[in-house]
Amino acid sequence: MGWDEGAVFYSDQAQFPRGGPGGDPSRHSALRKFKEFLRGFTGPTGDFPYRESLVHNRDHVTVAIEDLDAFDAELSDRIRKSPADYLPLFETAAAEVLASLRSKVAGETGEMEEPVTGDVQIFLSSKEKCLSMRSIGADYMSKLVKIAGIAIAASRVKAKATHVTLLCKNCRSVRTVSCRPGLGGAIVPRSCDHVPQPGEEPCPLDPWIPVPDKSKYVDLQTLKLQENPEDVPTGELPRNMLLSVDRHLVQTIVPGTRLTVVGIYSVYQASANQKCAVGVKQPYIRVVGLEQSRDNNSNGPSNFTLDEEMEFKEFAQRPDAYAKLCSMIGPSIYGHSDVKKAIACLLFGGSKKRLPDGVRLRGDIHVLLLGDPSTAKSQFLKFVEKTAPIAVYTSGKGSSAAGLTASVTRDSSSREFYLEGGAMVLADGGVVCIDEFDKMRPEDRVAIHEAMEQQTISIAKAGITTVLNSRTSVLAAANPIAGRYDDLKTAQDNIDLQTTILSRFDLIFIVKDIRMYDQDKRIASHIIKVHASGAAASSKNTEANEGENWLKRYIEYCRATCKPRLSEKAAEMLQNKYVEIRQKMRQQAHETGRAAAIPITVRQLEAIIRLSESLAKMRLTSVATPEHVEEAFRLFNVSTVDAARSGINEHLNLSPEIANEIKQAEAQIKRRMGIGSHISERRLIDELTRMGMNESIIRRALLIMHQRDEVEYKRERHVIVRKA
Repeated sequence: MGWDEGAVFYSDQAQFPRGGPGGDPSRHSALRKFKEFLRGFTGPTGDFPYRESLVHNRDHVTVAIEDLDAFDAELSDRIRKSPADYLPLFETAAAEVLASLRSKVAGETGEMEEPVTGDVQIFLSSKEKCLSMRSIGADYMSKLVKIAGIAIAASRVKAKATHVTLLCKNCRSVRTVSCRPGLGGAIVPRSCDHVPQPGEEPCPLDPWIPVPDKSKYVDLQTLKLQENPEDVPTGELPRNMLLSVDRHLVQTIVPGTRLTVVGIYSVYQASANQKCAVGVKQPYIRVVGLEQSRDNNSNGPSNFTLDEEMEFKEFAQRPDAYAKLCSMIGPSIYGHSDVKKAIACLLFGGSKKRLPDGVRLRGDIHVLLLGDPSTAKSQFLKFVEKTAPIAVYTSGKGSSAAGLTASVTRDSSSREFYLEGGAMVLADGGVVCIDEFDKMRPEDRVAIHEAMEQQTISIAKAGITTVLNSRTSVLAAANPIAGRYDDLKTAQDNIDLQTTILSRFDLIFIVKDIRMYDQDKRIASHIIKVHASGAAASSKNTEANEGENWLKRYIEYCRATCKPRLSEKAAEMLQNKYVEIRQKMRQQAHETGRAAAIPITVRQLEAIIRLSESLAKMRLTSVATPEHVEEAFRLFNVSTVDAARSGINEHLNLSPEIANEIKQAEAQIKRRMGIGSHISERRLIDELTRMGMNESIIRRALLIMHQRDEVEYKRERHVIVRKA
């Protein structure tokens, strides 16, 4: 008794005949639930978010998986486990809901008709943690996955058939076959099911011819997604993943964009010309939801907890916040306090500005460290690579122009060209560290001119003309021409870089290895301490790591939330100081009869503005005050202005006695050498020292004559020739 109790009978089962695509009653109930969800889901404020978004956007709607969880956990579980089956149902439900929401419209005859609705595309978004590309394996096949990375290449848009119309070449009967979504093809039947009449020839095997005009198509594009540089384990190559996007997601992504992707992990058969076993297929991800990272920052401001925000704000209020931050930069490196301050400014960066006419002013600060070997230049670069939220480290000799900017490569299967972004594009919104900057080939160095000032990279190769973003700071380290910095030479002779690239650096530091007893002793004791406490340091490592992570988070927070501007007082003070510096430079050029090695131009004025903003950003203040401008000027004076004055700049830093001795030495050299005659440098110096002259004075006199073009060096500077 009561054995049939509790059974559910559907009245509308005729809608889905048994054996059809929806023969499964669970699919039918899923369709009904999807419709209920789109119609009836209420947001936190009591509105109907999906109903409204369907009315406003008739062709696509973004659904948060968390909302689906809250509405019906079983439904969202099905979408996660077999998205390929349930997403088309969801899209059908959306199209039906949209049709019911639209009011009737008057047709051509004047009668009220149902409006025609097209397909609706469903995008999924999720707040789950991203999986690593290395952890996605066979267990995730045909399931929903979420990964993050950088789009490094985008193909051209192709048309992909959704339904192929086939025509039998014998009996002319027509049938439609649906294609598998993504990169899958259609399964064409081998035989025609037409029953031949008596005397009629039966249809042969494989009689079907596709009719392209009558088939239905959607847009399809393939992207290449690479792991974020900060997620790649040391010494490993970054992994790539193929993505396929269709319909409304096509052409929304340019190479170099950071993405978070929700998609279905599936496989496709690689092209026939690549020999591979029948069962071995290539994996790819069919994208069902895309999110571009906010403001080039993979973790936007929303990812900070309230406690963290409070802690950061408290820290910024401390009077010694600036000094504390600078001490956190390269803590194992002794001294170089100004370089540390400059690197702190580089990590925080100034404010970007967009002018009304569309011109962009960069907010990134570029720093060049130029100097002797073993002055911890590469250590600074390595530290910045670890600490900056986004960073790429390259060495000058091992990088080409295409590797730094972007290259055009040919796809092996489709033979078409596509763009791949290089280091400057991948580090968009971060820092590029270039070591051995002087060893780069000049033609490769020119490639980064545009990236440093205009912050874009223009490409015109193989029929691809495009502009990529590269909003990066550059931190470069270089050695002078002779390997060591030579104080007897002018700045131009020491720095083997063109003025065009030097003027793009906001701060140029000349790092010298000065031999001083006290300093050497302190440095030696510091280094011995670092080595001796190596064993003990491993226990403290966790603390150091926490400090590093804290600094990284603080930099991210400041960059995301704070956009300072100059105050009126600071602007006025800056104007006066800039005019004053230009006046001094003009006076100096007038006195010596030659221009400075490193020019002070409007670019340098912009550099000081950026430095002031970045100093304000460290304290989380929205206005840069005169104190910030003072500190920016001090940094600028100890770096760039100092570099411009460094070396022997004619008679600038000579006492009257030395200047007199140099004049006498010049007279002796001219007396010793007739015009056009040549002599070995060693012999000339020996002869003049016998006459009681100082060797360094003779060398200085020769250098000054060389600058005036009165003598020239030949045979690797061994022989001197006097010119007319």
